[in-house]
Amino acid sequence: MKTRYSHAEGSGPFRADQLRDGDRYELSNGHPIECLPAGRDHAGANLTAGAAIDSDPDVEWAGVAAGFSPEPKTLHAPDVAVAAPGSESGWLPGAPPLAVEYASVGQDEDKLQEKIADLLAAGTRLIWVVRLVGPRRVEVYEPGKAVRTVSAGEELHAPGILRNPVPVRALFDREAAHEVTLRNLLQRRGYESLEVALEEAETRGEARGEARGEARGRAAAILHLLDARGIDTSDEIRDRIRACEEIELLDRWIVRAGTAASAAEVVAAE
Repeated sequence: MKTRYSHAEGSGPFRADQLRDGDRYELSNGHPIECLPAGRDHAGANLTAGAAIDSDPDVEWAGVAAGFSPEPKTLHAPDVAVAAPGSESGWLPGAPPLAVEYASVGQDEDKLQEKIADLLAAGTRLIWVVRLVGPRRVEVYEPGKAVRTVSAGEELHAPGILRNPVPVRALFDREAAHEVTLRNLLQRRGYESLEVALEEAETRGEARGEARGEARGRAAAILHLLDARGIDTSDEIRDRIRACEEIELLDRWIVRAGTAASAAEVVAAE
């Protein structure tokens, strides 16, 4: 049976090794902090923003709600985190260089600030707190610097951690996150942009004929993207993608190809 602690029953201090994967608690100086399930806006943003960050060409590992334990009495699980790859089981040692936290309705500000202080003290270089209540914005925390606010129309930078800037909108807007993910995945395949990928597809002879050139170029980009992500694609779906002549539909499929779990999801009926 998993050991469970609550604010009411625990004076602590507890250790990270007393918690197990799936327990809804973090630790700050040995004292438990309860972490409750996320609502729709919080949970959805975690998923799409996580994909946008994980796909950055310079990121080797990223995770959602991964537990980091820089010392025995501390355990924190940022909503999204970037870290070095590793093979260890259990909690990740140290602190993530970049952590993203979402603050929605009912956020306990004292606990959030305690978590931020713990992570910065343990070595985290950047913390982005995405505010989902009021005007959409991100608060940026760095060691030894005053907190600053970046608005929805601006970009976030993480030098030495991420290669590309992240539009603030991509941390809470699904379509914006998909666009960032698509750009990043194409760069991982050596294409600086979708336009470059399309041009290369055409030069390979995958887009013959003036009337079909644009459609075939987009179809080739979709198939390249699915292959790059390791998504199995049946001959039937490949033929359907190649046969499509609707540019707007192909553009929607390109965006889906960046995050879909299967090729069938890419071409699902709308």
